[in-house]
Amino acid sequence: MKKEIIEIYCDGACSGNQFKSNKGGWGAIVKRGDEEREIFGGERNTTNQRMELTACIQALDQLPRGDVDIQVYSDSAYLINCMHQKWYEKWQRNGWRNAKKEPVENKDLWVNLLALVTQHKPTFNKVRGHSGIELNEQADALAQRGIRELVQPPLVQMPE
Repeated sequence: MKKEIIEIYCDGACSGNQFKSNKGGWGAIVKRGDEEREIFGGERNTTNQRMELTACIQALDQLPRGDVDIQVYSDSAYLINCMHQKWYEKWQRNGWRNAKKEPVENKDLWVNLLALVTQHKPTFNKVRGHSGIELNEQADALAQRGIRELVQPPLVQMPE
């Protein structure tokens, strides 16, 4: 029997990344057969890297456990290189310190992601960003939507 394949396209974005009070968004498409589920969200005072990781975490967290082939697609060199080159193994051995002996950035997200990777055993695939890959473009649009919906002012009802 052929294993079921689930594809995840995930992306993160940050508006005003150079400023302390910025806005970030993440988006992902979870594709299972002909069914596609879109998820997205946003955060204040974040980074593009955090949003890239959050998109992947949120997508993997949606999946049931089971014998399925999970393919994760991302344009994030940060995410893909860490998974392919197993940077996390060195970080863990060094007490979550990087090669410069500094604390690893985004440790909280890496710990969460690695727990999900252990559960689901996905394969990570690098895609070129903004290169016309439909589901990657869709994930980027969701990340942008996460930023937009985060920054919209709340509706205020005027008293009559």
